[in-house]
Amino acid sequence: MFRDLQERDKDVFLSMVKSFYSSEAVSSPVEPENFEATFKAAMDKSPFMRALMIEHEGKPVGYGLLSFTYSNEVGGMVVLAEELYITEAYRGKGYGREFFAFIEREYPKARRFRLEVMQGNTKAIRLYEKLGYKPLEYRQMVKNI
Repeated sequence: MFRDLQERDKDVFLSMVKSFYSSEAVSSPVEPENFEATFKAAMDKSPFMRALMIEHEGKPVGYGLLSFTYSNEVGGMVVLAEELYITEAYRGKGYGREFFAFIEREYPKARRFRLEVMQGNTKAIRLYEKLGYKPLEYRQMVKNI
């Protein structure tokens, strides 16, 4: 059901990423060249990220992007679910729940699993809460270069 992104997935991955960034799940548009850079980083096996395809009966139905960091606060590795996208026809069928179970099995030494979600994405928030995720009281700030 979950496997690492492969070169043959490029077109379907880029199509799904475009759909994700055209949705209400994100706060701002992203330059399309970033999608290509992400695909290249996945193909180059970047130690900072992992791209996964989600399949149903061998057919791609979604993708997930992970990134990794270390946190002194929790004393170990943090796995950040950067993006999770499931095509509309396969939403509500348990793929999101299975994705998070998968990453917890894949990274048993992780000290924290983290994600971001838009406040208005109530379906996703309900799922994440059922899985044990709680709001983090820190306010995030960014500086894009």
